[in-house]
Amino acid sequence: MIETHPTLAQQEFIEKEKLHRRNVRVWRTMLLVLLLSLWELCARLGMINDFIFSSPSRVTACFLNMVVDKSIFMHIGVTVMETLISFALVTISGLLIAVLLWSSRSVSEVLEPYLVMLNSLPKSALAPILIVWLGNNIKTIIVASISVAVFGCIMTLHTGFSQVDPDMIKLIYSLGGKKKDVLFKVLLPGSVPLIISNTKVNIGLCLVGVIIGEFLAANKGLGYLIIYGSQVFKMDLVVMSIVILCIVSAILYQGIALLEKKIKF
Repeated sequence: MIETHPTLAQQEFIEKEKLHRRNVRVWRTMLLVLLLSLWELCARLGMINDFIFSSPSRVTACFLNMVVDKSIFMHIGVTVMETLISFALVTISGLLIAVLLWSSRSVSEVLEPYLVMLNSLPKSALAPILIVWLGNNIKTIIVASISVAVFGCIMTLHTGFSQVDPDMIKLIYSLGGKKKDVLFKVLLPGSVPLIISNTKVNIGLCLVGVIIGEFLAANKGLGYLIIYGSQVFKMDLVVMSIVILCIVSAILYQGIALLEKKIKF
């Protein structure tokens, strides 16, 4: 097997890319440190009310107190579990319904205005109804989360499926293939980038939906901590929960991004 070595130009390009990525990481870190430092400084100098806006030191102290009694891990675990369950259900149901709409033009045209309407509906308006229907439990939270993401997922996938290369479809039919052959040999393989891209959006929307559900129908979870903290004016608890949510959402997104890289290569 012949070994190929990168040319000088390729090596220079690779080094430039590595340097660029290092610079981006450094600037990101510096910006985060600067923002946290300004926040802490403003709170200590009285430029902002640390009772209302909290501060990094107070948030850290609140987090460490909850680490000691291990309650914070339970709340994070509940929210992550509900998000992953909702994400799995949204991904599976969205893909199946999008395939159904692609396979039947009549069904697609009949359901399209309803999907647009449901996707545009503010999902927080459904939460009180879901509590009455399903009760004050985890089912309400998961259904609320699914309602936030599933309709947009269906519409995005269906639009992508409708734009598959028509020449490839004609080729399958000309070789004696059926609709299922088009589905499994052209449509789904060619739509993998679209599906992965859509899951990146869905994971964030599912987390948003879970928090909406926990606002109204939970006694544990990060959404519950935010509502409880605001009701008893423990703003350190509220800000800490929001910060943890940011970190959780970033981790979940990066997980999907890693999956995308593995599928590509």
